[in-house]
Amino acid sequence: MIKYNPKDWFGLIFQFHKSDTFSKMGWVLLLFAVYTGLVVFTEITLENIFKSTTQIHSLLGFVLALLLVFRTNSAYDRWWEGRKQWGAMVNNTRNFSLKLNAVLSDDKSKTYWKNMITNYVFAMKEHLREGVKMNELKLSEDLAHIKTNNHVPNAIAKDMHKQLNELYQTKVISGDQLINLDKELKAFTDIIGACERIKKTPIPYSYSLFLKKFIFLYVITIPFGLVVEFRFWTIPIATAILYVLGSIELIAEEIEDPFGTDANDLPTDGLSQTIKENLEEIFEV
Repeated sequence: MIKYNPKDWFGLIFQFHKSDTFSKMGWVLLLFAVYTGLVVFTEITLENIFKSTTQIHSLLGFVLALLLVFRTNSAYDRWWEGRKQWGAMVNNTRNFSLKLNAVLSDDKSKTYWKNMITNYVFAMKEHLREGVKMNELKLSEDLAHIKTNNHVPNAIAKDMHKQLNELYQTKVISGDQLINLDKELKAFTDIIGACERIKKTPIPYSYSLFLKKFIFLYVITIPFGLVVEFRFWTIPIATAILYVLGSIELIAEEIEDPFGTDANDLPTDGLSQTIKENLEEIFEV
């Protein structure tokens, strides 16, 4: 995720980044400018063969704007929901660790819980991407079987539930403490389930397909409607319209899956590292 100063208004205008939509659309904008130039050349050479369609495009532009507003809002809702879930993970890991640290006196037990909670967070981070990176996990030999599971976070949670029940069986924690700790541990599974729902439920295919076709037809025909009135100015105007509409769609596509490694995705690497550092301070092992 890119960190920036939102108050640096003019600096942001002239700042270009590899994730900027202008860099992604560069060749498309250039080809469209050439296409628009051919339309303008044809109009000037053959003298007024096209008719102005600005009124039609104004009406269609209003409809397109409504669709794009819905598109960006739905994408941002997914991004923000993902951020809330990761914020909940930060809070739950802290609460769970603080409660455990208060009842544990054995350094070995503290080390286990510190490592396993951290393992869960790092496994969750990569599970929501392309697959868990086992080199990021601290697993002892007796927990090596976790690596063979398809859903590694579930396997880690399963072992933590087992160890939590063992603390109760050995009278380290009481029944009331077990209920409270189990509630915190259960929240881990609830959070990853909510994140999986976001990741595995994209915007309906038919809606996305229709919107792309609508943008294409709107933009490809707009030079014919502008050339009568604007002549050569049609080239920069039409290209700017394509840039705006295409950028909105690209931004929505990028943020609707917020758990990846794109520049505008959630900073899950940083959040995972923060949780790890918090746990090290809490357990002080």
